Amino acid sequence: MPHSSWTGSGRAATRRRTAGAIGTVLAIGGILAAGPGAHAVSGDHKEAGKPGQSEPVMRNLTPKVRAQLDRAVTDVLRTTNTPGVTVGLWAPGKGSYVRAFGTADKATNAPMSPRFNMRIGSVTKTFTVTALLRLVDQKRLRLDDPVSQYVPGVPQGNRITLRHLAEMRSGLAEFMHDPDFGKAFLADPHRQFSRAELLAYSFKHPVGFTPGSKFQYSNTNTHLLAMVVEKVTGQRFDDHVARHVVRAARLKDTFMPEGAEFPAPRAHGYTDQTADGSVADATDWSPSAGGPSGAMISDLDDLRSWASTLAKGTLLSAATQAERMKTKPAGPEGVGYGLGLFDNHGWIGHNGSLPGYQTVMVHLPRAKATLVVHTTSDIAYKGESLSTKFAEAVTRTVTPKNVYDIKAP
Repeated sequence: MPHSSWTGSGRAATRRRTAGAIGTVLAIGGILAAGPGAHAVSGDHKEAGKPGQSEPVMRNLTPKVRAQLDRAVTDVLRTTNTPGVTVGLWAPGKGSYVRAFGTADKATNAPMSPRFNMRIGSVTKTFTVTALLRLVDQKRLRLDDPVSQYVPGVPQGNRITLRHLAEMRSGLAEFMHDPDFGKAFLADPHRQFSRAELLAYSFKHPVGFTPGSKFQYSNTNTHLLAMVVEKVTGQRFDDHVARHVVRAARLKDTFMPEGAEFPAPRAHGYTDQTADGSVADATDWSPSAGGPSGAMISDLDDLRSWASTLAKGTLLSAATQAERMKTKPAGPEGVGYGLGLFDNHGWIGHNGSLPGYQTVMVHLPRAKATLVVHTTSDIAYKGESLSTKFAEAVTRTVTPKNVYDIKAP
């Protein structure tokens, strides 16, 4: 997800983490992967980064270019001290690049593999919002319905619409920023949070601005959208998204875990989101705070397929996809957020982060190119998310006019 962050107690209390949907947004977590969701931005998004007509959109993935990618990725791996990373890049007529670097387990030095299951953080939001939009197509709800029509007790719920929630413009507080949430999480990262507990952390804070007037990434929004889906369909959200989104998209290795399960093959993930700031193995930590905002598990091949499905709107009507793609500014220059996805200098998709893992999953329509990056750490490097560093290095090499870049404003 861009990054969202939470604040803990003690020495960790002042650390704002980028955890993709569970922590980073713009990992947008979080954040968009760019900075804390506290940044609020208004106005219209202007398309940026289009190459000149005489220049190729993307370089051919020749042996020379692949060698350049190897150097670019290994340089980021070394500089940032990232344990492991997998990179997948595919483009019709240009070739492909699928590589794994580093270790999957610092205790055994087992190598990384592009076949691993990975926690995908806020990329989960793309599935949640797609479930909502499919109900729009079925005329079972409308984007401009107030959330109070489906979920009682939401602050200013009669003014906040489903559209506001999906485009991160509701003004509802990010529950991960609440100090009490931070204390509870740091005290027991294996704890299973209920949705009611998470929303309570948010709802004790006032709505930050007039709904619709600004962008502010909040995982609270997507948790509420999952409740709307449950209300309308009468089904558990996890079951509904599995059948009507994951299965409809013909994905084989993507699912919402019931608890902290994380099936092999997998890589260990490392984080410093701990009470004392030390590095810990977060592989088996509970992703429950992420839930419909950031708890899903997937792999490189599934996300390759899903990125294209998402950008093309394969599961939606043309009209609903057009609504989804209406992006507005999301803070960093050249980055806009639509309905559960962003446009990052022409790359369409989402990023995600939660303790131990980060993901970037994006598609560049003009080149029909897809990029997926997984890292086995969420420890920021000089204030930047690791997944952003790798995606930037790859795109700077192959699509220099469309460089993936989400830096905090």
